[in-house]
Amino acid sequence: MANKIIFATGNQNKMREIREIYQDLDYEILSMKEAGIELDIVEDGTTFEENALIKAKAVAQCCDAVVLADDSGLEIDYLNKEPGVYSARYMGEDTSYEIKNANLIQRLEGVPKEQRTARFVCAVAAVFPDGTNKVVRGTIEGYIGYEPQGEHGFGYDPIFYVDAYGCSTASLEPEEKNRISHRGNALRMMKDELKKHENISCK
Repeated sequence: MANKIIFATGNQNKMREIREIYQDLDYEILSMKEAGIELDIVEDGTTFEENALIKAKAVAQCCDAVVLADDSGLEIDYLNKEPGVYSARYMGEDTSYEIKNANLIQRLEGVPKEQRTARFVCAVAAVFPDGTNKVVRGTIEGYIGYEPQGEHGFGYDPIFYVDAYGCSTASLEPEEKNRISHRGNALRMMKDELKKHENISCK
């Protein structure tokens, strides 16, 4: 399995993104499910980096391959960087993002744009077959809009606006979003680390 990269997720949006960014690597990229790995991983870290590494290490114990995992979320400065590492669990894991997004906009009611600064953060961890590991962090800066906008993307994308585009990340075409996104940035950084560590060749 040394010619495989296993990404510790079942999220097809993430798998589509990583395959697009890593398409020139001479490696087969599999999700946990595709690799036949079923784990219930408790993400009890206090940072994005810790959670990403917890997931990668857990999956690495089940295979002899390069394992990647990510942890990402939204930090809103006015709300003391909430929801942060609890982004996926904010207001409960089963709560829809429509409700979560409406709640965050409500909590920022009356707050001027210059104080609505926020960022998406993504930490990507790699655990290599030799047991070593590497973690990188990617971010995208923006602000929380006054209303949801856009049909693309998922999660908090409809309320996260980027000044350079004058719209939410949910309004961007997927290719454009991947080019500037926190996860896209982190995956590209990790791609460089993979090439250095594994001597991964390009197709």
